[in-house]
Amino acid sequence: MIILPAIVESIVSRKDRTWKVSFGTQEMSPDKAAALLTMNQQLCYLAIKPEHFHEEEQQLLEELKADQELTGKTPGQRLRAVLYRNWEQNDESFASFTMYYEHMMERITQHYKSKLE
Repeated sequence: MIILPAIVESIVSRKDRTWKVSFGTQEMSPDKAAALLTMNQQLCYLAIKPEHFHEEEQQLLEELKADQELTGKTPGQRLRAVLYRNWEQNDESFASFTMYYEHMMERITQHYKSKLE
């Protein structure tokens, strides 16, 4: 987590009903700058307030986890998307993704079923 003092410099509405918010910061340490650069073009979460975050607030923020509503996909949807990308790269002679998906889901099910007592 990175906490930076910043000034909201501009807020712009976009055609797709999203918003672009620009912040200006003071000089950053190389560590903070590097951490921020690794987030470029990544989905991340932003918490802002007009005063400094207290230690207990920082701890609460550190413990938060993104949920399905924020990420937009259930774990099952994420698995299906990964299987689709895998099928695109190597279709393993399956005529369609549906056939590949059903085959892989059966393999995954049998793998975990074999671990049951």
